[in-house]
Amino acid sequence: MTIELINTGAELLVGRILNTHQQWLCRHLTDLGYEVSRQVCVPDEGSGIQAAVREALERAEVVITTGGLGPTSDDRTRDFIAKLLGRKLVLHPPTQDWITKYFASRKRPMPASVQVQAMIPEGATVLPNPNGTAPGLVIDAGGKCLILLPGPPRELRPMFRDSVVPLLREKFPLATKFLCHTFKTTGLGESVVEEKIAPSLQPLVRQGLEIAYCARIGEVDVRLAARGEKAGELLTQSKEIVTNLLGPVIFGAEDDTLEAVVIRLLTARNKTLAVAESCTGGYIAHRLTNVPGASKVFLGGVLSYSNAVKQKLLGVTAESLRRHGAVSKAVGKEMAEGARRRLHTDYALAVTGIAGPGGGTVKKPVGTAFIALSESKKTVVQLQYSPVDRETFKFVVSQRALDILRNSLLTAAPFAEKVP
Repeated sequence: MTIELINTGAELLVGRILNTHQQWLCRHLTDLGYEVSRQVCVPDEGSGIQAAVREALERAEVVITTGGLGPTSDDRTRDFIAKLLGRKLVLHPPTQDWITKYFASRKRPMPASVQVQAMIPEGATVLPNPNGTAPGLVIDAGGKCLILLPGPPRELRPMFRDSVVPLLREKFPLATKFLCHTFKTTGLGESVVEEKIAPSLQPLVRQGLEIAYCARIGEVDVRLAARGEKAGELLTQSKEIVTNLLGPVIFGAEDDTLEAVVIRLLTARNKTLAVAESCTGGYIAHRLTNVPGASKVFLGGVLSYSNAVKQKLLGVTAESLRRHGAVSKAVGKEMAEGARRRLHTDYALAVTGIAGPGGGTVKKPVGTAFIALSESKKTVVQLQYSPVDRETFKFVVSQRALDILRNSLLTAAPFAEKVP
């Protein structure tokens, strides 16, 4: 079974918005055992959309489009595809009612233009959209399956999971058994991860195991997949090998994020956390508060960008600032201990560093960061050096800080001081 993906939107082609649909949909389809054979991006105009859909339907059994289902003048995907297929647009009363209720529940005036979203190609099946007003659509196009999804990710992704996945499994069941598992790792580069596990996995690769690596800033995914009657056996053996060889650098699986894992561990152990951030500018707190339920264990933090705030709110001493500087082991230690005392938590993370591009010295170059973790019995400080751009620096420092906490929650003595 072949699948093609068509992303519509001029904003994607001019680089104003990152096309995350391609990556997200292809990944999830692959994890389900389906393969995307082609992906294209076209502007919001009739000839481009119609040509892309026409050509895709000649090759693929399933064609998925994204975008162009909204109420504005450039949302024309529904119209252009209806014309291509020779279908009339007809009113869908349940969608019309939903749009009215959607605006009423939010106490917002309803522009008349939004009702155009209730006009659907004749014969189409409507996919409900609880997160917006533009429904998804499924159209039988001469025996081919054409699926139209809305553009906003917060609408597209739940619709894909809740409506499209069951449809694909029902109408296009896999010919052979398919299983996959993704390990989430942090702390090692992609090549190092491969060197550690690839030799031991080679016998299983020869039997049909598939291995893929995906490197991002601060993380490497290891994806294992197998098909056929031996899929279960191959996946079980390969998971055991990877777990044994990578051990503590594995922080989760599938769609886990490091911050979500940390929140789960804190919750399971009934422990609380505070943060004191300088060089990361609140980024650690931002990541933690993106996790539902974080408020049970994450009590708050101090964004101590200036020395005065470090002293006044965290109790950092003037002597430490004078002798060692704001970016130092001593100040990081006092920041963490001050945050833990002031917010009355079990743990506190603190970071202080030089994000750049200026401000570095020979002894403390740009990219230097001190990460401190304080708990009741001890405070430990690590030195990290990440000479990258400012935004990346903030992420990798936050990543390392969260991983230090994760390891501390997992083991009694997970790491040693690395500051000379």
